[in-house]
Amino acid sequence: MFGMHDIDVWGEKVASGYDQDADDPAKLEALARTLDFLQRLAEDGPALEFASGTGRVCVPLRQRGIPVHGIELSQPMTDRLRSKISAEDLPVTLGDMTTTRVPGQFSLVFLVYNTIGNVRTQAAQVECFRNAARHLAPCGRFLIETGVPQLRRLPPGQLAVPFDISERHTGFDTYDLVTQEGASHHFDRQPDGSYDYGIHHYRYVWPSELDLMAQLAGLEFEQRVADWDGSPFTADSASHVSVWRKPLD
Repeated sequence: MFGMHDIDVWGEKVASGYDQDADDPAKLEALARTLDFLQRLAEDGPALEFASGTGRVCVPLRQRGIPVHGIELSQPMTDRLRSKISAEDLPVTLGDMTTTRVPGQFSLVFLVYNTIGNVRTQAAQVECFRNAARHLAPCGRFLIETGVPQLRRLPPGQLAVPFDISERHTGFDTYDLVTQEGASHHFDRQPDGSYDYGIHHYRYVWPSELDLMAQLAGLEFEQRVADWDGSPFTADSASHVSVWRKPLD
């Protein structure tokens, strides 16, 4: 088991507001593309979600007929998932995704929404890949969706890159270029005009680095696209969906 400095744990405050915009039409449209992509890869399943959270992805995937199991470190996030679906229909094992094992073999293990960054050391990220490989059936796939660090937007002397400036929210990322540690800073406007501040620490990781982690885990590269719609990944892409496969032998 890695220490708490290795894996970011989301508590009650984050869990309570995690699904607040879940019914936004744009987010529902994006989720549908995510589910289409995962369903194609899972084929008939079963699938395993690392960091299943509040069930934003695994619950509707289960409703599409794919058997799903979750692994989640946060009890408050799991409590909200459990309000949506029973443990019989979608079991969740409480634990970290670098070491926790669940019974069976899976055709798909997936880790979405930048959550690989919650694993905050390189060694722990490697173990995440190895744990995925242990759960995969031969020819099974491991999928990660995450952002590409926007370091090209950092001119000399600048420490932060904004990612959202809106009436309700201001957010920016700060980067440590030596350690690959990052932090997302969130300022949420309250009804009285004040701001609530929150910070999320993470470790950013490059696509080529992920490929090496997969190789260390015995997985083979299969594909990389820029988004769930399958658009090509280029040097200008801000995110990627990457898939590696466990060899038949």
